[in-house]
Amino acid sequence: MQHDPAEHAAPLGQGFMMAVVTTGTGGYDRLDYRQVPVPVPGPGEVLLAVGAAGINNTDINTRLGWYAASVKDGTGATSITDDRQDGGWNGSVPFPLIQGADCCARVVSVGPGGDHGRIGQRVLVRSCMRKSGFDSMDTVWLGTDFAGAFAQYVTVPESEAFAVNCDWSDAELATIPCAYGTAENMVHRAGVRRGDRVLVPGASGGVGSALVQLLRRRGAEVIAITSPSKQAQIAALGASRVLGRDDDPGAILGAESVDVVIDNVGGAGFGPMLKVLKRGGRYVSSGAIAGPVVELDMRDMYLKDITMVGCTAWDAPVFPNLISYIERGEIRPLLAATFPLDQIAQAQRVFQDKHHIGKIVLIPPP
Repeated sequence: MQHDPAEHAAPLGQGFMMAVVTTGTGGYDRLDYRQVPVPVPGPGEVLLAVGAAGINNTDINTRLGWYAASVKDGTGATSITDDRQDGGWNGSVPFPLIQGADCCARVVSVGPGGDHGRIGQRVLVRSCMRKSGFDSMDTVWLGTDFAGAFAQYVTVPESEAFAVNCDWSDAELATIPCAYGTAENMVHRAGVRRGDRVLVPGASGGVGSALVQLLRRRGAEVIAITSPSKQAQIAALGASRVLGRDDDPGAILGAESVDVVIDNVGGAGFGPMLKVLKRGGRYVSSGAIAGPVVELDMRDMYLKDITMVGCTAWDAPVFPNLISYIERGEIRPLLAATFPLDQIAQAQRVFQDKHHIGKIVLIPPP
């Protein structure tokens, strides 16, 4: 499944494409917009023409080597270095690499033995793939473990390309896979039910804003945390109450007042999250943008029978559920901005400034 963008010659008539090749860990200079061969679909794969590709924290984190055990800072404070060899989801990253975990595309060809009836379909690619089936937690990720969507074309397993029928634009669809997949997986794992009271720190980011929508469609009461300038917009998404980042959740909500905390922020705010959880509550996380190393008072966990759930591997129902929500109009895209693919460095700077709500999307050349 792994494709080195410079390794394989294109077949006769297949030609070349433009792509952003990340050459290693480091700064924006590691993002090399250049011509590479169009990938060739193998057995069980399809070749996709990318219409739009969303930007995610993981793209930047992988380039910075943030997942390395030596890194203790939050994602916005991680120093730039060129020597982190274990800085990916699954340890080492196969640099040089075309990143991009969010892909809206059309099927243009299929590998040997593939279904030619799929040619022309508009699809979303499941970013997180269970390489050994859903009985195993082993995963591979589009744009981290093998070449992703920051290119004109990409090959993926045919089973991971999901047809989608709706009137959304390609850019709007590209806001969905990674952020909404991660959010829906956490909601699913937490077993959120109608009437649950759920606290969501970091509610204005891609995952956080997706959580507000996905929790509301399940009938949960959503209490969001975000900066004051974004509170009205998060309330409009369906949050029943919106707190500021500097507010003390315990002082405002009271101890043992929340059924579930879904927290991708971490850092110094981790301890107070456990204080507001009810006895038997659930704490769920798939990230730590404010810092991966936190202080845990074990008594808050065991004396209150709290369940703590880490989420990376997506469960089987997650992505099909998202496709159905889109097609039934139960969620809506939050497209903050689009940039041409060759302006990826500027797009990532805007992403890291965190003044937006929702997703920033790259558009490859036609």
